[in-house]
Amino acid sequence: MFDVLSRMVHTGILTDASATDRLQQQIRSVLGRALCIRQVDAGSCNGCELEIHALNNPYYNLEGLGIKFVASPRHADLLLVTGPVSVNMEEALKRTYDAAPDPKLVVAVGDCGACGGIFGTSYATRGAVSNVIPVDHTVPGCPPSPQAILDGIFQVVRSQL
Repeated sequence: MFDVLSRMVHTGILTDASATDRLQQQIRSVLGRALCIRQVDAGSCNGCELEIHALNNPYYNLEGLGIKFVASPRHADLLLVTGPVSVNMEEALKRTYDAAPDPKLVVAVGDCGACGGIFGTSYATRGAVSNVIPVDHTVPGCPPSPQAILDGIFQVVRSQL
């Protein structure tokens, strides 16, 4: 614990306020407000979810960037989908996509979301998220780091400019 505190004191503040302000301006120029994300677990092992939950800690500070998670796809600007799409989640994922307002942005997170991962396409899974709904960006990794997920979200937002 003291080792971590010592490193924090010696390193200082790493957050670049101007970069944060620029990102907030970009999000607002695209959407006119904060970015709302609906996370959908389409059949994952929950490794990607742990990394997504890490985005809410003080280190990444998503809320401070104007990004928040919402409970309803009707309020979402972006769908963050994890896992290979299981047969049982296929219809739910399609309905979630249909319920999201336009412009619909979708990010497939992890190797399973990108290509089906070790599960592939089988009797139990439809494989990649793109086999079920259109995907704007994929974030590779098993599981991807929180920084990689954040970069994927930013790339999608910037592509809308």
